Amino acid sequence: MDRSFKDVLGSGKFVLTSEIGPPKGTNLDKMVHHIELLKDKVDGLNLTDHQSSVMRYPSIGAALLVKEHGGEPILQMTCRDRNRLALQADLLFAHSRGIHNVLCLTGDAVVVGDHKSAKGVFDLDSSQLLACIRTMEKGKDLGGNDLDGAVSFCAGAIVTPEANPIEPQLMKFEKKIRAGAEFIQTQAIYDLDSFKRFMEYARPFGVKILAGIILLTSWRMAEFMNKNVPGVFVPQNLIDEMKAAPKGTVIRKGIEIAARMIRQIKDESICDGVHIMAIGREELVPEIIDEAGLGNGRQIPSNTPEQRQ
Repeated sequence: MDRSFKDVLGSGKFVLTSEIGPPKGTNLDKMVHHIELLKDKVDGLNLTDHQSSVMRYPSIGAALLVKEHGGEPILQMTCRDRNRLALQADLLFAHSRGIHNVLCLTGDAVVVGDHKSAKGVFDLDSSQLLACIRTMEKGKDLGGNDLDGAVSFCAGAIVTPEANPIEPQLMKFEKKIRAGAEFIQTQAIYDLDSFKRFMEYARPFGVKILAGIILLTSWRMAEFMNKNVPGVFVPQNLIDEMKAAPKGTVIRKGIEIAARMIRQIKDESICDGVHIMAIGREELVPEIIDEAGLGNGRQIPSNTPEQRQ
């Protein structure tokens, strides 16, 4: 690692992150392969926490694996599966093992996953988890008890800029910043004009914002997200572009679209960086990065002004 994720956020460079989904099982070979592919191309690697409420290898174990292989882990923590005792214990463990970046998430509903009879906990939400981290950094737990050794984290959260209506998201965004978010990753964006309007609102708050870019692998995927994923809208022109791709070139077209968006975000200094999500196709992320002209993303300077925390 050249610099910590927190240092990169404060450097003014164009920040580049991606994510890896842990496996459903103990075979870590594919995840290690993806870590090796990405660790030197991005400033941080998110490790998803039972994404979509599907039981998988734990995010904290995956974060340790990233660290063992020389990468910079960003630990995702959802409030769905653990009460405040377990969340605080995991934070103590993560800090003690050198994991210092956390993305706080409330978590998807249990019913969308593969253990529909499981009980969701939701003792805290993402804003409360952020506040919990800031309390623990002062040497106290949520019960008001002293800690024998405090924690220190670069903590962030998410926002959905294309939600309709947008007002509830803006309220949550402000709440997360008040709770201590240092960076914000967005859900997938495809309409950059709409995202620019969100950034006009968000920029004065002084928090670093990374635009979420999900790789489109087919036009059917785009239509599925439009119908089934709240807050995600793929414009018709992008769906038509995917449909028009010759047989055998659809993935290449998706890479081209993602890279084009990243270039525009960087060239126009729309926000502070991007978070690339390939969802099971992590091996394609280096192609997206290269197509976007970022090369080794951790060493490319940014034109983006340092305006957010």
